[in-house]
Amino acid sequence: MSSIAARESDPQPRRRLSREERHRQLMDAAWALIREEGTEALTLGRLAERAGVTKPVVYDHFGDRTGLLIALYREFDDRQTARLQAALATDEPTLAGRAEVIAAAYLDCVLAQGREIPGVVAALTSSPELERVKRECDAAFRETCRAALAPFAPAGAIAPAGLWAMLGAAEALSAAAVNGEITAAEALAELAETIVAMVARSRG
Repeated sequence: MSSIAARESDPQPRRRLSREERHRQLMDAAWALIREEGTEALTLGRLAERAGVTKPVVYDHFGDRTGLLIALYREFDDRQTARLQAALATDEPTLAGRAEVIAAAYLDCVLAQGREIPGVVAALTSSPELERVKRECDAAFRETCRAALAPFAPAGAIAPAGLWAMLGAAEALSAAAVNGEITAAEALAELAETIVAMVARSRG
């Protein structure tokens, strides 16, 4: 076979991914690995094998397993925040309307992520750095909700304890819906009612 014929028979070389494309590939592979094998199986070496790259590539993107978990949780939180803010921009300006929008945005994002996110959330308690990231994200969510619900409370005041209770209810109800212990509709209705009741208590 001539060299020309050999070159013609060779497959086309694969395009080199940009850093952003590689990062997206690794994140998608990490979510898939968690979904199929659980968070415990998520190591940088296992991720490299899953994505078909060398370990140094994964270490270059995340540094260590903590960095990977933080990246996964921040992506989930960013998606949830974007969905909530978009919904609030077009919602019905009533307490019931706001409560339903907040409840739906939170639950929809958790349910869309499926069983992957509870494992990541559980892993966030494994180190002070991971806990700090979750606290920051939770604080931002509470502040977004406070601003959205404040017009329906006296003088724009909603007690911090109420916002913490709302967040706890959102986490518990979404987890129950993911596990199939209650339906998504039941979780949504209960969380919306909890938010309305929380704001109503702030009036007193």
